Amino acid sequence: MQASFGDREMTAGSSTRSARGREAAPAASSAEDAARHTGKKPWAAVLALGAGSQIAQIVLLREMLMSFYGNEISLGIILSSWMIWVGIGSYSSGRLIEGAEASWRALCLTAIGMLFLLPATVLTARTLRGLFQILPGVHLSLLDTAVSCFVIMAPVGLLLGAQFVLLARLWRHSSGSKDTSPASGTYVTEAAGNMASGLVFTLLLVRFASSFHLAVLVGLLLLLGALHVLPKASSKRRLTRPWRMCLWTMTGLAVLALPAMSYLDDWAYRAQWRVLAPDHTLIGTKQSPHGAISVLRQGEQHAFFQSGHLAFTTAAPGSAGFELEEMDAAVLAHLALAQHPEPSSLLLIGGGLRGILREATRHPLQHIDYVEFDREMLPAAWSYLPEATISALQDERVRALHGDGRTYIRRTERTYDLILVDIPDPATAVLNRYYTENFFAEARGRLAPSGVLAINVGTAGDIRGTAVANRNATVFHTMREVFPHVLPLSVSGQAVLLGSDEPGGLTADPSVLANRHTGRGIDASAFPVGYFFSVLEESTQRRHGWLLMNHGRDARSHLESPKTGPVFPPSLQEQEAQAENLPPVQNRHFHNSDLRPIGYFYTVLLWDRITRGERPPALDWALHVRLAWALPLILACLLPVASSRLRGMWRNRSSRAPARAARLAAATTGMSTMAMQVGLLFAFQSLYGFVYEMVGAIVAAFMAGLAGGAFIMQRVLQDRWRCLAVSQLAVVSFAVLVALCLPLAASIGSSGAVLTIFALLTVGAGLANGLTFPAAVACCHEGTPAPERAAGTAYGLELAGACLGALIASVMVAPMLGIVACFWLAGVMNATALAALVLAGSLKCPAVPQSASS
Repeated sequence: MQASFGDREMTAGSSTRSARGREAAPAASSAEDAARHTGKKPWAAVLALGAGSQIAQIVLLREMLMSFYGNEISLGIILSSWMIWVGIGSYSSGRLIEGAEASWRALCLTAIGMLFLLPATVLTARTLRGLFQILPGVHLSLLDTAVSCFVIMAPVGLLLGAQFVLLARLWRHSSGSKDTSPASGTYVTEAAGNMASGLVFTLLLVRFASSFHLAVLVGLLLLLGALHVLPKASSKRRLTRPWRMCLWTMTGLAVLALPAMSYLDDWAYRAQWRVLAPDHTLIGTKQSPHGAISVLRQGEQHAFFQSGHLAFTTAAPGSAGFELEEMDAAVLAHLALAQHPEPSSLLLIGGGLRGILREATRHPLQHIDYVEFDREMLPAAWSYLPEATISALQDERVRALHGDGRTYIRRTERTYDLILVDIPDPATAVLNRYYTENFFAEARGRLAPSGVLAINVGTAGDIRGTAVANRNATVFHTMREVFPHVLPLSVSGQAVLLGSDEPGGLTADPSVLANRHTGRGIDASAFPVGYFFSVLEESTQRRHGWLLMNHGRDARSHLESPKTGPVFPPSLQEQEAQAENLPPVQNRHFHNSDLRPIGYFYTVLLWDRITRGERPPALDWALHVRLAWALPLILACLLPVASSRLRGMWRNRSSRAPARAARLAAATTGMSTMAMQVGLLFAFQSLYGFVYEMVGAIVAAFMAGLAGGAFIMQRVLQDRWRCLAVSQLAVVSFAVLVALCLPLAASIGSSGAVLTIFALLTVGAGLANGLTFPAAVACCHEGTPAPERAAGTAYGLELAGACLGALIASVMVAPMLGIVACFWLAGVMNATALAALVLAGSLKCPAVPQSASS
């Protein structure tokens, strides 16, 4: 029978239970063992490790997303690189470092190393793009991103992974336990540290601390944790005195260095922008919960970036004339407003600071609501905006709102004659949510009779290319699912889509638009009506409309460039009338929704093709993804277990099949929970709007569930094999339940209810993961000579599985097969692990007590 927590604590001081367990030399004396069994578990050091590793992960994640112009695919690559190195560090330290003395020495060295390596890694991430010969503003290819992440994450990941096993060994030596319960205790306590730091980061650190301050803070936490585990026995003082002095010296230096981190952060930002935009001068930065806002100047132009992404550009205050982007904004604003005969109200989502709001105020509108996502953007940009834009913001008809545009649309009862959406291309799941069927339906519900929705989709210049044609046709066909009348326009190289319920309400006739514009008494010098005729050249609009209307109706359309259209395509009105006679749209590849964000994948594919030049695109293979691809993965998991079982039966001796099945369960649990976490992040972003401000809270919820699951399993763990099987069944049941319920949750309109549901689902995913680890470590211990090796093996395999799960879910499953498919994948993989346990005969194994003292 397994010893309880209380039993293990009562035996901590006993000289007959050596803390060295199986690693101890047989000749070790009981007096020496008693000196080691201090009874003081290194819980504070483990908490420091959990808090420090979580902050380090978030800091590096935000920095690298900025350098890589990140989206969810690069997010998956970054997380995968982090987990694979932490897993390697855990696995290696369990085999290379033996004994308590070597463990606390190694712990001190890793803590000192982290104090220097983490700030150096942050600096490397900021200046990384200087190593590549690419033009400013151009994305790194996915291959370059993957290699960069893998190299940059190595030092920090190895040290943090090693600390987990080192602390697990010190925990066992302090308690005198011979089983794997100290590893489970370390796992639970580390998760508690992760949870606490996630909450602190969300509520406090994300708003007030720079990345370099946080990097030094992580080093301080680990140094204090190392001080906590140094032996305090009188016989050890001479041995530990130099280490203690060194650690206190490093701690003092770190505290003294904290004020200087502000200067280092500013210098690093300037160095970063000298690489990102060498022709610009950085003139201001401002921290935001959604990422750093940077203001750059080139001549008489100001450029505003958020987390490395270009938000907008404007002419500098006092400069004469329009910049190019402001001219594009003016064309879009007047073209959209002229689509309605007499607009009185406008909802503008994005684009206000780049000139659209200024042009909108020239029309005789009665009310304008302008929604800006980041509340810090307006204060950061105010001093650098043209006077005309500031005057527009101060116009009494304008109401500036801060927050998510979709959330506002769901909450408001106001209706509008025109809703104009001007946001960047759908290069991330957050941006893609403004190009989905769900958003179009919500916007349609807020349009007044004869109202118009106008959205700027992105580039239309290379519509013949497969990626851009797939993206634009997907948004076009998705919009036609909601609006009975959709007008596609190519305006100054940009694709603009207009949707309305009013028959004949939309027009591409420049004469009609020019008459409406002139009738409103708008100053011709601000926007000459001749622009309507120059940007709406009829043959261009006909060809553009024909390509969008006809692309996506063949089973292989997503793999091929659009078909060549007729020399003289019919008019846009005739194309709309003839659409009913065309083959149906292939919705699997040309329908964009919150739970299947394929539009963002096509945008990522477009950037990958642009950045790779003459090299073969890295993501084209993902267009061929099928559910049947899971079968080889399942067979690859089951065949080693089956072959081991058959060899054991043939030779009439014990088989390695149970050990392989236990390791498979650890790996598949890591893979499944990460696939579910990626699915939840995708869904959370699609429904709620952003993840960066809430990333700490999301991590805290997951770690709370993980700690709870591990604690529960630690309490009930008796028959380790059956407990492991039950944990696999729990993961399968949870994954299937979420897969069935997530579409229902997506239909809930209340943001508070959505947050509550996702918090519970995240806790549930962590709970399912936590249940597996203690049982997996206990089962792996049967085939290893030391508990720490079992812990390192299980922890390393779990993280390796999580690495694979993050890649598969973010690159293939979520965008191509849908977010719900992430949970089906998780269920299938853990069902495979459960089948392997049955196939290996593990459930017939006799119950082996966890503690030798029992």
